[in-house]
Amino acid sequence: MTGSIERLESVLATLGTAAIAVSGGVDSMTLAVIAGRRLGPNAEMVHAVSPAVPPEASARVRAYAAREGWRLEVIDAGEFADSNYLKNPANRCFFCKTNLYGTIASRTRATICSGTNLDDLADWRPGLEAAKAHQVRHPYVEAGIDKATVRALARSLALDDLAELPAAPCLSSRLETGIEVTAERLQLVHAVERLVQEQLAPRTVRCRVLREGIAIQLDADGLSRIASGSGAPLRQAVEQLLARHGHNFPARYQPYRMGSAFHRPAADG
Repeated sequence: MTGSIERLESVLATLGTAAIAVSGGVDSMTLAVIAGRRLGPNAEMVHAVSPAVPPEASARVRAYAAREGWRLEVIDAGEFADSNYLKNPANRCFFCKTNLYGTIASRTRATICSGTNLDDLADWRPGLEAAKAHQVRHPYVEAGIDKATVRALARSLALDDLAELPAAPCLSSRLETGIEVTAERLQLVHAVERLVQEQLAPRTVRCRVLREGIAIQLDADGLSRIASGSGAPLRQAVEQLLARHGHNFPARYQPYRMGSAFHRPAADG
């Protein structure tokens, strides 16, 4: 890991002052720890809170800020006042990141940095277009670091809690493309996932709000256990929770499929 850290620190050294956008996930959190230790007072961390951000992610950021002595600013990036974002189009992330980076840029002259890694470049990510428009730098990409190396870096720094964090896209990603983003829907998604996580402890759980209803997606072991007789009390608890939120139809339980609520627009031609 020495070579990866050295390359990353070399990139960070070129920034002058840096504003690290910290979501609470492994990528941005690990970057924030390294930047904070390397740049000291020349690094500031910025965390945006909204109904799309799980409270536990915000709590993680605040806990690390206290432990590491970060200069932390918690902001409302304003995406829930943006009708383009709330319509939940395929490029919703563009509007989310435009609001985020625009808000950060309005508050600091520091170089804005994201936790984007090499693996992210292989996917269609409209948020990267917003990053480009705001001259956001991606230190992991510049240092040639992918997701697996980010986790290895976290382990090498004894940040084991970060290294083992599961992937956790924003809660809005649970809504099928075109279904309006509302705080109430995201609260339901989060409540269902927390209930299942607390009682079943699956490796992966996603509560999807789809046009045909609510789908709860689980890894193979979790799906097997909730389908068994012992899973009946949890299924009943989920139905009661959904009913309290106005969903009176049973949830469907499915194998987890990454990004299955997302519909990318067809390519021209």
